[in-house]
Amino acid sequence: MNAISPPHPGRDAGLDLFLGLSRAQALLADRLDDRLGTLHGIGSGDFQLLRHLDEAPQGRLRCAELAERVSLSPSSVARSLQPLEKIGLVARQPDPRDARLSYAVLTPAGKALLPAAVETARLVCRRALAAAPAEQLTALAAALIQIAGPGTEPA
Repeated sequence: MNAISPPHPGRDAGLDLFLGLSRAQALLADRLDDRLGTLHGIGSGDFQLLRHLDEAPQGRLRCAELAERVSLSPSSVARSLQPLEKIGLVARQPDPRDARLSYAVLTPAGKALLPAAVETARLVCRRALAAAPAEQLTALAAALIQIAGPGTEPA
């Protein structure tokens, strides 16, 4: 990794942060896609959905709430859940009070896969971020949680 250079006078720190986050997220997602796909048959987006379901009460969330947690539209989440349903990691359950709503539910197969996938993701992130001092990563994580708002804290 390259050393971080000080901000150039006249540059917009917020814009620089956005651009840097976008690049870092894309690089990490590519690395995660590669390792998670090779070892577990899922991508980084799948991993995020499974992780949110695992952290939810009873391993289930309304699809609209899951969409909010991953910052996607409900229709994008519905499309993303289809392959996970086909391979048996997620199921959908209708809401007993409102037939228009449904829950995404982590299946026993999804629960079984997740610990190994979490360990793989941790290793990929640890390797990718090895050059950054731990205190900087902790401060950046705290700032991102503050920016993203309540409910975005990692488990």
